[in-house]
This record gives sequence, C-alpha cells and structure tokens, in this order.
Amino acid sequence: MILGFATIVAVIGVGALVAHLGVVDLGAQQVLSRVAFFVASPALLVTTVAQADVSDVLSRSLVATVAGVAVPAAGYAALAGWRWRRTSGEQVIGALASSYVNAGNLGLPVAAYVLGDAALVAPTLLLQLLVLQPLALAVLDADVRGRRPSVGDVLLRPFTNPLTIGTLVGLLLSVTGWQLPPIVADPVELIGAMAVPGMLLAYGIALRLGPGFGGVVPAAELALTSSLKLAVQPLVAYAVAHHALGLTGHPLLAVVVCSSLPTAQNIFVHATRYDRSTTLARDTILVTTIGAVPIITLVVWLLG
Repeated sequence: MILGFATIVAVIGVGALVAHLGVVDLGAQQVLSRVAFFVASPALLVTTVAQADVSDVLSRSLVATVAGVAVPAAGYAALAGWRWRRTSGEQVIGALASSYVNAGNLGLPVAAYVLGDAALVAPTLLLQLLVLQPLALAVLDADVRGRRPSVGDVLLRPFTNPLTIGTLVGLLLSVTGWQLPPIVADPVELIGAMAVPGMLLAYGIALRLGPGFGGVVPAAELALTSSLKLAVQPLVAYAVAHHALGLTGHPLLAVVVCSSLPTAQNIFVHATRYDRSTTLARDTILVTTIGAVPIITLVVWLLG
C-alpha cells in the first residue's frame, strides 16, 4: 500500500519539479492530458479490461460497490446544484471526484499487497469503466454542446468516446478469449503504458503552475467532495455489504478497502478535457490521496 502511494507521489513530484525548473509550461499539462485522454488511456483500457475476469463483476460485492458510488455522487450533485448552482458538467466532475476511485494504478497494487489478490478490485474497475465513465462522458459531451443530454446522447454518444471504445474492445477480448496478434498487441501495450505517468505528470505540472490550492473553489465544496469520498463512500459500502448482504471476512474487507481508495487521477484529465471544475478535481485528488492512507490503514486494522 505504501509503495503504491509513494510511486504516485514521486511521479507527481517529477511533474511539479520540471514545471518549477521551467522545463515545461502550463501548455504541457494540456498536451499530456489530451494525449492521455485520446491515445494512451484507450490503449491501457484495451489491455486492462481484456485481462480482467468479467464474471467477477457479477457478485454481491458489486451491489455494495454501486451503493457506495451512488450515495456520495447523488449527494454532491443535489447539493452542488442547489447551493452553488453548478452546471450539469460541473456536477458530473464533482460527483466523480466524490465517488470515482483510483482502481487502476493504485487499486491494483493495493489489492495485491493489502488484500492478497489483485482480482478483488475487478468489480470496482469494471463498474467504473463500463458504466460510470460512459454515462459521465455522455453528460459532459452534451454539456459542452450547451444542451441537456437526451436518451440518444446517453445511449449513443459514449460509443464515440475513445475511452469507451477502448473499454468495449477490451471487454470483447475478455469475453471471447481472443488475443491480439503481437504486431498489434505490443504497440498498444507500449502506448498504454504512458497513460498513468502521463496523467500524473500533468497533475504535477498543474499543481505547480495552476491556481493555488483551492483557487476559486469554495472551501465548503472541496470539503464536501473530500468527505464524501473519504468517509461516506466506504461507510455506505460497509453498511450495505455487511448489514444488507451479509458479507464478512475477506470479501467485506475487499469491498471497503476498494471504496476507500482516493479519487482517480483521470477525473482531472476529464475535467481538463471538458474544462469543467478543473481546480475542484485537482484538489480533491490531492486531499483524498493524502487522506486515503490513514483511512485504508484503519479499515485493514478494524476488518482485516
């Protein structure tokens, strides 16, 4: 767990350092984010989802995971729309910051080192990639176009998004058991390998050259997204998994640990891509990444 967090912090630090030294400017953050969004992340999703066991998502753990996501996401969207009059796109980014966990580059090592099986993060990973992300991107696409998303937008628009396409290709490979020929698989894997470091470097550059911590984001809004992510999501997941579904032992620990992971860095990439609540996404990732270490440690101590 410590190794996973330390690796993330180190790469973010490199991004901040090269920005501080003047090697790159704020424009580099935009370039890295766009490359990660349009090129590297879809390639990573192809290889990641193709290796996942899709049957793992169809379990009782999924119900608890869905509840853990739905409550904080809906809570933020409702309060932000009423209190701060956020647009639908801004509400989507805030809701994702409150509930979309770092199941990839942090969840996999945490599941492996803390839970003893990297596959235990599969329900969370596949739920986010196959359901949450496509729906969120459909709303963001519609918001950029200045109109409310229709049913057609929600159903069809995600299939024009590179992240959704990468996810679906990986799902097809997983379900059918097909394998890409090496002449295709090797370049895809190599390109996908730059997704996570690209996101982290872009995040570090934004931390150094972007608006100061908080920026124009109300402190109460940042506190809301951070507390929903760090406290509400794991508590809801625990309550549903243990009291409603009767999970105990290692399966219960897996659900709660996965729900306690910090906000994923790719939410900052989405916020940058659509120019919606960028500072809120950036700062929520920072707060939850720091706060998740004691939270996960406490969860393992109580339930492990």
